[in-house]
Amino acid sequence: MAIGNSATAATTIPRRIMPGPTLDPVITDDVLPQKAQVVIIGGGIIGISTALFLAERGVKVVLCEKGVLAGEQSSRNWGWVRVMGRDRREIPLAMASLRIWDTLDARTGGDTGFRRSGILYVSETEEDIANRDAWLKHARDHGVDSRQIGTDETAALMAGAVSRYRGGLYTPSDGRAEPQKAVPAIAAGARRAGAHVVTHCAVRGIERSAGCISAVVTEKGRIEATTVVLAGGAWSRLFCKAVGIRLPQLKVRNTVLRTAPTEGGPGGAGATSAYAYRKRLDGGYTIATAGANLHPVVPDTFAFYREFRPARQAESESVQVGLSAQSWRELFELNPVPLDRPGAFERHRILDPRPDPRSVLRAFKEVRKDLPALRGVEPVQIWAGLIDVTPDVVPVISHADTLTGLVIATGFSGHGFGIGPGAGHLVADLVTGDPPIVDPTPFRLSRFSDGSPIEIAPPV
Repeated sequence: MAIGNSATAATTIPRRIMPGPTLDPVITDDVLPQKAQVVIIGGGIIGISTALFLAERGVKVVLCEKGVLAGEQSSRNWGWVRVMGRDRREIPLAMASLRIWDTLDARTGGDTGFRRSGILYVSETEEDIANRDAWLKHARDHGVDSRQIGTDETAALMAGAVSRYRGGLYTPSDGRAEPQKAVPAIAAGARRAGAHVVTHCAVRGIERSAGCISAVVTEKGRIEATTVVLAGGAWSRLFCKAVGIRLPQLKVRNTVLRTAPTEGGPGGAGATSAYAYRKRLDGGYTIATAGANLHPVVPDTFAFYREFRPARQAESESVQVGLSAQSWRELFELNPVPLDRPGAFERHRILDPRPDPRSVLRAFKEVRKDLPALRGVEPVQIWAGLIDVTPDVVPVISHADTLTGLVIATGFSGHGFGIGPGAGHLVADLVTGDPPIVDPTPFRLSRFSDGSPIEIAPPV
């Protein structure tokens, strides 16, 4: 979407919004195998990373994606790969994932765009500094290299920002990758390792024998399998509902802007209260803001009201509630559809929500005021994605206790891209029974039904 090159372009509302970002091309499989040891549902970064690690272990795995690989949030996110600011339960998984990111290009023969270029959280108030000191007390137990920095170092990292900030929380070992490149690269590596990857192939449901999974039913045919990994992102709740599993999960829309390439500007990624930025490999920037999220009111909003009450209180300023096209769509997805008929997974191949250009253009206006090197750069595209969130903003990576053979990996709450490779490794560990890369206990699905309190991490 070309917005124009005038001085007022940053406040202009575009007439037409292009669909999501353009992905690197990737070859997939045309033939659907009749049998597999494991079927993965969902071709985002979690599903495709799981396929890679299972295939490397010699497991016969088939991944089915109803649309295109990374067509939803895995290509629409900010591209941050960070340990900094993670919930203490996620820190070990985030650190493991960073180590895996270091190896991905070599092991897949592709280019994920990953660089350890550092991430900066700007501190504007004494409260910011206090919150980050509190996080560091927990994080240092894990050996992270995050540290508080002062005004001058913050200005240097932000390429001479006009504002004189109090300082920042900086993690030099954190990184960035390219959402439009990463999943295609990992998918190519997974196929070379032996995985079958089939796109435009919706999984309608599962068949059971003696209470265990015996097969999955897709729009292209049936696959005999005893293990299924559900990595369906924002679709996972609907699939779980159809098989009788209560998965408390809602959706949040976030809008992102991409600029044209430009010289100079800060490297790595960072955020102030007004905007977030990430330098892209193409020389442009991804611009967003954490304070312009929308939760579309859907039937599950009321079904999970109690579980999400702590999150609503904690995130009241950054997440708005309202109606959208998704609200009306989900009204017609309340009841399961017989497996011999097309359902919601085939009617809606890709979630492509309408963006909120006003919010992201406000953020971009602040970027151009604050960062001199970006004052002449043009915005060229705006898109939005739907983030799958859980009540405690921590993912579910877990066996389903009530259905033998099902492993669920969803609810990554905006953190999925960065920790995706580590999560895929952990899912593969759960499937094969290998020693887990990190303790999976914090990610168990049963925490939402066994009386455990819902813990929301304090702000960082």
